[in-house]
Amino acid sequence: MKGKDTKETGDKYSLRGKVYDRIREDILNGVYKEHEELKEATLGEKMGVSRTPVREALRQLELEGLVEIIPNKGARVTGITKKDIDDIYQIRYLLEGLSARWATEHVTEEQLEKMEETLYLTEFHAKKGNFAQVYELDSQFHELMYEASGSKMLNHILSDFHMYVTRIRKTSLATDNRSKNSTEEHRAILEAIKERNADKAEECAHNHVMSTIKNNHEHGL
Repeated sequence: MKGKDTKETGDKYSLRGKVYDRIREDILNGVYKEHEELKEATLGEKMGVSRTPVREALRQLELEGLVEIIPNKGARVTGITKKDIDDIYQIRYLLEGLSARWATEHVTEEQLEKMEETLYLTEFHAKKGNFAQVYELDSQFHELMYEASGSKMLNHILSDFHMYVTRIRKTSLATDNRSKNSTEEHRAILEAIKERNADKAEECAHNHVMSTIKNNHEHGL
């Protein structure tokens, strides 16, 4: 027991970060449902850690709005509401356009090659209906574009927003021809970035997010 406590003390920040990431990911992926109680002891036992890093992680998640801590009762999941999702996509509409615009100025040849490769693989899996792979590659394309913007702040904000809508993105990409259309929209963004056409890149990114919003509404997501 003493050895475990010493290890946890020495790894305090990295351990807390790992616990935070795990709980956060489980909330966003629907493992823990809205209003579900999160018990420190149970979470600690599940992850093989003491209650201290779990408590710290829950406090951090409360600041993020994903958890509510009720005095003398404990923590429960707040999660992402329908309004939160709508807000996120409206904010993404603006920031994804900015990301694409800045990418025309800062993107490297290596990043362009990676984006091209990602699109090639996405097109391949979309034709075969491999939606799990399409989702992963879709995420990868956006991450590459965020990095290409040359702004670590914009990258951080958009990456977080992308994670917040994990579940709805997985469902959306599996509806009708959304994976095919999304890939074509990504292609348009990439071509505009290649051309270093900032206005066109921003417009294509805006169109992509608006198409996603429209698809979500049509399918009641």
